[in-house]
Amino acid sequence: MKLTGKVALVTGGSRGIGKAIAKEFASNGSSIVISGKDEAKLDETAKEIGAFAIQADMRKESDVQNLVNKTIEKFGKLDILVNNAGVFPKIKLLHEITDSEWRDVLDVNLNGPFYATKYSIPHLQKNGGAIINIASSAGLKAYENFNADAYSASKAALVLLTKCWALEYAKNKIRVNCICPGVVETDMGNNFVQGFVKL
Repeated sequence: MKLTGKVALVTGGSRGIGKAIAKEFASNGSSIVISGKDEAKLDETAKEIGAFAIQADMRKESDVQNLVNKTIEKFGKLDILVNNAGVFPKIKLLHEITDSEWRDVLDVNLNGPFYATKYSIPHLQKNGGAIINIASSAGLKAYENFNADAYSASKAALVLLTKCWALEYAKNKIRVNCICPGVVETDMGNNFVQGFVKL
């Protein structure tokens, strides 16, 4: 129970990697807040792992600000932020990507972590804490036939932002780290595999 007394907020925590992270934190004694867009799935996961659920669209700054505010209202503090929420686009060549598809991926995968971190920092500064960004191996290198440019760009940006934030807030005893997994067997990961196989 290494995290007893800690409060952790996991965005995109209703399924996949986010759910697994939230479960692990809960098993180590942390109070858990999870966010997601699908209210039914969010409530189902919250009951399963004993988390506090808050519906939020990571593309909307007001939703993310409300997410952090409700976390503080519920638990009085925040110790850990996990920027996990993300989307994966349809596999397409660059010149085939629509403006809306490009913006949607960057809004969730890049703007979402920006908003969540922006509104969490003032609370983390009080006692120190940790920020964990879930990026991707696709943010570290280019893969032949991967053809998910918006996703790769968003994850590469998150990798560098992790380094920036780590330097900016080390003086406040806030650790900022990044995890860059490869393909994981989740709903999102399976969608990628199915799209790739069709190429």
